[in-house]
Amino acid sequence: MQAFEYCVPTRIVFGRDSAEKLPGQLKKSGASRVLVVYGGHSAKKSGLLDRVLALLDGAGVSYATLGGVQPNPHLGLAREGVKKAIAMDAQLILAIGGGSVIDTAKAIAHGRANPDTDIWDFWLGKKKVEKTTPVGVILTIPASGSETSDSAVLTDETILQKRGLNTDFNRPAFAIMDPALAATLPRRQVACGVTDILMHTLERYFNPISGNETTMQLAESVLRVTIANGPAALDNPGDYDAMSEIMWCGSLSHNGLTGLGGAKGFSVHPVSFALSEKFDIIHAEALSALWCSWARYVCKVNPENEKLFARFARNVWDIAEPDIHKAANAGIDASEAYFRSLGMPVSIGALSCGVQDAAGIEDLAARVSYHGTRRVGTLVSLDHEALRDIFEMANH
Repeated sequence: MQAFEYCVPTRIVFGRDSAEKLPGQLKKSGASRVLVVYGGHSAKKSGLLDRVLALLDGAGVSYATLGGVQPNPHLGLAREGVKKAIAMDAQLILAIGGGSVIDTAKAIAHGRANPDTDIWDFWLGKKKVEKTTPVGVILTIPASGSETSDSAVLTDETILQKRGLNTDFNRPAFAIMDPALAATLPRRQVACGVTDILMHTLERYFNPISGNETTMQLAESVLRVTIANGPAALDNPGDYDAMSEIMWCGSLSHNGLTGLGGAKGFSVHPVSFALSEKFDIIHAEALSALWCSWARYVCKVNPENEKLFARFARNVWDIAEPDIHKAANAGIDASEAYFRSLGMPVSIGALSCGVQDAAGIEDLAARVSYHGTRRVGTLVSLDHEALRDIFEMANH
């Protein structure tokens, strides 16, 4: 194993009816004033929001609410939440939902603790987060792993710019995880969730630093369990056993465990941001549309990469092909077939934006490379030209 530092302070409360334990978690956090953040109609329609508010009332906790969080969470709503949190002197920001809601809560938490700083400055790297407000989570969508991760994304919808922020201050204080709360999710949302979990694990797995065998096998286990349970959860989100495995894999995929000892940084995520920010493409769909093209591009860069992809094929997909080149490509093909089986797009043409012309491809590459001023990726450092090639490979 290579050297690393690891700390995940989030308390996990997992299992049926775990939302009922919310008052106890708030007491442990010393919170008596809470801003509740949620998404669209599902939290209300399912009755979960009313249940949570009743729990807060019963515990004597005062609260305000902020709804309307969208996929690719918007900076404008987060700024509105900061104002609410400051006005009520919130002691904790409670997210009810999935990654977009949790990331919005994290942004509000930073803004509440730093009232003299515009939160977008944190995401632009102009300011460093040095203090925050505790965040609690009631997870309803297993996908992003934001309930235990150190990351959060925001989109400035006024200039179509999406950015990520990594800091230990993003780690929630607690995460309540009841797989039954995901029982009514639409098929598309489950498919996106399974894909997101796979992507967060794959981003860490395909790493240039070797010698982390325990980490590699942990990642392979998460991939295998997610792949095995994905179809059952997709066909029936109420399948508690399948959904419980998916939900826990979601946290494991993004809490840092499956990347310990490896190089920091993601490869496909920053590339996918160009599609999300420009066309408001759902995060997981942007990832699945690009991953196979990225994989085929970086696999052929050097023999070590090909060996890694062959290992992936054999250990995750049970592909017995002895030839390294054939095995590597078979693993990528198996991944593509799996994404298709979930109903996920595997090309830009399958997205709502459709196939792009030459100028569109150039613009996407420029968005990722910051007009040729940065490279992205860990397994292979991708410059503007490489990014353009990958977008072109996916543009069908």
